[in-house]
Amino acid sequence: MKANSEREQEFSSEFQELVSKQENINKKPKKFLWGVATSAFQLEGSPYADWSTWDSVFNINPQITNHYQLYKEDIKLIKNLGVNAYRFSIEWSRIQPSEGYWIKNVVEHYQRIIDLLNENDITPMVTIHHFTHPIWFINKYPWHKRKSIEKFVEYIERLIENIKGVDYWITFNEPYLLILGGYVEGCIPPGIRDFNLAVKALKNILNCHSKIYDLIHLVNPHAMVSIAHNMAVFNPWTKVNPLDRLIAKVATDFYNHSIINGFLTGRVSLSLPFQKSIEIDVPIKGKLDFFGINYYTRVHMRFNPLKKFFVEFRHRDIDGHGLTDMGWEIYPKGLIKVLKYASTLNVPLIITENGIATKDDHKKIKFIKAHIDALEEAIKLGIDVRGYFYWSLIDNYEWLHGLDARFGLYRVDFKTYRRIYTKAASFYSYIIRSRKFPAQ
Repeated sequence: MKANSEREQEFSSEFQELVSKQENINKKPKKFLWGVATSAFQLEGSPYADWSTWDSVFNINPQITNHYQLYKEDIKLIKNLGVNAYRFSIEWSRIQPSEGYWIKNVVEHYQRIIDLLNENDITPMVTIHHFTHPIWFINKYPWHKRKSIEKFVEYIERLIENIKGVDYWITFNEPYLLILGGYVEGCIPPGIRDFNLAVKALKNILNCHSKIYDLIHLVNPHAMVSIAHNMAVFNPWTKVNPLDRLIAKVATDFYNHSIINGFLTGRVSLSLPFQKSIEIDVPIKGKLDFFGINYYTRVHMRFNPLKKFFVEFRHRDIDGHGLTDMGWEIYPKGLIKVLKYASTLNVPLIITENGIATKDDHKKIKFIKAHIDALEEAIKLGIDVRGYFYWSLIDNYEWLHGLDARFGLYRVDFKTYRRIYTKAASFYSYIIRSRKFPAQ
């Protein structure tokens, strides 16, 4: 039989967890967040970022859209859309171009953006880490090294002290894509192909999320803090093939479910085909005030013994919605599927990215309508969705695809930096005015 002190301690722990969950659930916005999303590097570039040495496009067009200079004009575009929220990132490499160096004027630049948004009743949602790093960091302290936590948290502590007027924070954008691209495929910085190092890097990133979550709440107890996780629907290439079905299930568990289970249990379980699962203990249980979902597509999985991890990824148009200019399948129903599973977290959900790369305005309008229809159906099912952010406000740099993937509601002439209003922008404004989703 347990001693009274042990029972009391156990009850106290359970009670505090219940209170914490209820406080998170009760942190409700006064309005449904209709927004657009961007990232700093994809709009403005940075000569001090690792990606600037990774893609030759930055030799030709280092400023991309020149947003760093034109931010006031771009905020006017945001205001004209009628959105009430804007998700954007702060470019770390501009603030700390070299180790131990801090450029105060750059922090003040991002603070001016935040102040201008608040003055216009546009809720800022700040992404702290959106794929890019200072070159010195990725060279000396890549994510698989323990020292990366210390260096990143040092930066965050100082940043949070100097940034005011933000209630919504994203710690990391799509950490799984960062790890898969940077440590498994080696197609993005730091360009490593080592699964064991990938696991170490993921553990360090999630430990950083835990520390940043606590730091932000010390400064702002009412803050809403999350990550933005890219979720996709994985289908077997051939449903009658048990190996295709197995591969699709493993991909779903690995890519969609493992991080959600990590926030529920404090343990991330990574399974690969025909291999023993890897268990990572990370202190992230309950450290989530909402869950940010980036949703774009469905992927068809095929067993192929000649491929890495026996997996072949394919896109194909099955339901007749077509493919994007990047070859991704358009699958609106998939949004409902990922929202259903994410709802097991019992925290509010926000769609932090959803968009299409296409030069065809009519196709973009159809995409927006179909996905907002799916969102409305999910809300009617009782799923607690608090916001939708279209990616992206304007055309920008797309990772590994250069300047040809046109996601923007406003077109950009990359030679003159002129922004061009589109019918898709007009339609999104109409959607915002006509769809009355509950703030819950």
